[in-house]
Amino acid sequence: MSSNTNTNQQDHLVDLFISHMRVERGLSENTIQSYSRDLIRFFQYLEAKNLSCLSIGQNDIMDYMSSLQSAISVRSAARSLSALKMFFRFLVYDGKIKNSPARLLNTPKLPRKLPGVLSLDEVDRLLSQPDPATHLGQRDKAMLELLYATGLRVSELVGLKLSNINLEAGYVRTVGKGSKERMVPMGGKAMEALKDFLDDGRVRLLKSKMVPQLFLNARGRPLTRQGFWKIIRQYGLKSGLKGPITPHILRHSFASHLLECGADLRAVQVMLGHADISTTQIYTHVTRDRLKQIHQKYHPRP
Repeated sequence: MSSNTNTNQQDHLVDLFISHMRVERGLSENTIQSYSRDLIRFFQYLEAKNLSCLSIGQNDIMDYMSSLQSAISVRSAARSLSALKMFFRFLVYDGKIKNSPARLLNTPKLPRKLPGVLSLDEVDRLLSQPDPATHLGQRDKAMLELLYATGLRVSELVGLKLSNINLEAGYVRTVGKGSKERMVPMGGKAMEALKDFLDDGRVRLLKSKMVPQLFLNARGRPLTRQGFWKIIRQYGLKSGLKGPITPHILRHSFASHLLECGADLRAVQVMLGHADISTTQIYTHVTRDRLKQIHQKYHPRP
């Protein structure tokens, strides 16, 4: 089979696989984009070797993974192998091949990185930075308060629509990974900030336009993930907090503070939208570390 035929065939299979990930698996766009990049790198390797993904074996994939060792991180290599496993399972499912050449390869277990967490005082400092006297300050205050009150992912936050907010019941409805819907309570501070934004700031940002998304940029269009990252980073610098402040840090702080105050792990799992409770358990390590520090600092016989 010629190189051009291989390339055209593999491009078609990637298109089918992307559609499968999006429609049937319900994966997030971020995951789909990451897996797509991994597959493009893999097919470039196959093209250089004049190989077809429909006829390679386990050794070919092992050789490919070995070629990545000096090019990308261990974590990225593990994700790349996961992408290949899912891709070849799809080819089996679709009847293109009989067995997956990646089925016997084990994805390496990576050490879990403990998330950064803000103290209560640091959260207060960060959330007090937006100026509620301005329409952009009202928007930013509402976003930061809502993020800390609910632990939403940044993609979930910027994807919220007006219809997702119920101020009377005090809940926000969001759709997370795997297209799974969940309801998360907001709390009084977030509800108050949202009401101020809806009554004033959002009206001024809309400028008579009709936009279903809750949070808007200065031009009255839906705010993007990148736009919110810039906003929270700027407030982090303004507050004088150490290190870059990201949306993930507020999400981690939300979970850790709940657990420190005695919240049930499974309840936190539901609010975070984790499919597996083992993902949520990483926050218990953070809590244990803090409890140890408190014990050593305040116990009369540490």
